[in-house]
Amino acid sequence: MTMILPFSDHKFRKIPKTHHLNPISSEGGTDGSFFSGAVFNLSTTIVGAGMMALPAAVNQLGLIPGLVMIILCAMLTESSVSMLVRFTRASKSFTYSGVVHDAFGGLGRNLLLLCIIVNNVGMLVVYMVIIADVFSGTWSEGVHYSGVLEEWFGQRWWSTRPVLLLLTTLVVLVPLASFQRVDSLRYTSALSVGFAIVFVVITAGIAIVKFIDGSIGMPRLMPKFTGMESFWKLFTTIPILVSAYICHHNIHPIQNELIDPSQMKAIVRTSLILCSSVYVATSLFGFFLFGDKTLDDVLANFDGDLGVPYGSVLTDVVRVSYGIHLILVFPIVFYSLRLNLDDLLFPHAIPLSFDTRRFYLVTTLLMAFIFVGANFVPSIWDAFQFIGATAAVSAGYIFPAAIALRETRGVATKKDKLLSWFMILLAVSCSTVAIFSDLYSVYSNETEVAENLL
Repeated sequence: MTMILPFSDHKFRKIPKTHHLNPISSEGGTDGSFFSGAVFNLSTTIVGAGMMALPAAVNQLGLIPGLVMIILCAMLTESSVSMLVRFTRASKSFTYSGVVHDAFGGLGRNLLLLCIIVNNVGMLVVYMVIIADVFSGTWSEGVHYSGVLEEWFGQRWWSTRPVLLLLTTLVVLVPLASFQRVDSLRYTSALSVGFAIVFVVITAGIAIVKFIDGSIGMPRLMPKFTGMESFWKLFTTIPILVSAYICHHNIHPIQNELIDPSQMKAIVRTSLILCSSVYVATSLFGFFLFGDKTLDDVLANFDGDLGVPYGSVLTDVVRVSYGIHLILVFPIVFYSLRLNLDDLLFPHAIPLSFDTRRFYLVTTLLMAFIFVGANFVPSIWDAFQFIGATAAVSAGYIFPAAIALRETRGVATKKDKLLSWFMILLAVSCSTVAIFSDLYSVYSNETEVAENLL
């Protein structure tokens, strides 16, 4: 016998009666989570690999427009999440897909799930790429940037990229990804936020010391135009900024496990303030330190002695701390990926935590797919642009805005609907321009290569 989930989610998930658990919890937890744990879990969802691409985005936009855009994206994210939480309550749903199903039916629900899956898979692939870059090294424009393990121990078979990723996956990522409740990750999430702050503090310290001794100057405040291509390239930064704030896929799992779900609004605001502060500091001091030489993955800039006391030690600490940070971020994003993929493939099955065989089958298939993908992604900038311009924009802005415009219960205010139209127009226009700009850039590069060959 089964107990049907209440309200709009009852069409999809059933929970066995033998489990006396909270039916609205995505993983059926019996103990509610607290404010601090929820803040750390949500903050960890936000502060991932996008942090490393932000200095490159500010390099494209210039310091002032870049920092302003970071803050504006945080404000838009808070608005979209706030609307999503209110409409969740109104529709009496307990999942993001349930809210979308209530507004747009099964087709809309499946489209949302696909967007979340694409976004999360892309993010996790990028995380593994950066982890490999940190510990094993990377190539950029024909230049080799050594990994930490290569610097410490020289080239070894176990420090090569494929072997390192395999060992990291089996020894660290798989155990962390095997927790069945999101609140179980609160301690690793708190630790990951701490490592991100370590990165910011050291980067800021190095930049300030080098500025005082005169080895670096003031960063460029405005964008640098060298032609139409550079102008259109500015729009490719928007998906990067959008991807950095996507957390909507974990809002419901975190809220469903709270002792007091009414705290969710304060949790979202606290997390966004914390993450925005980290993002602004990272972008400011990262661009300040490296200027126009800022790479797509700023972590690759920390490949040697930066000309400050104990510089080589500090760069190693920076890279290792951020590598560990991403390892600890991985399970929180993987958590919602697994739930949403299971929701898409097995919409009428019991929750994943009640089916051990299915739980480990989905986990294994996803981990294998992500591992293979991480060995073939050439650039995190390309990955962020594609994901940000499509799946991330849809899940973070278009769907919440569309729900507000579709809402018929009187919950959506006039302000909500005006803001929704703005978010949709901004998302669609910037994504379209970013995609065409990327295509134009690829075409220009291929034409240039062909001319050089001739």
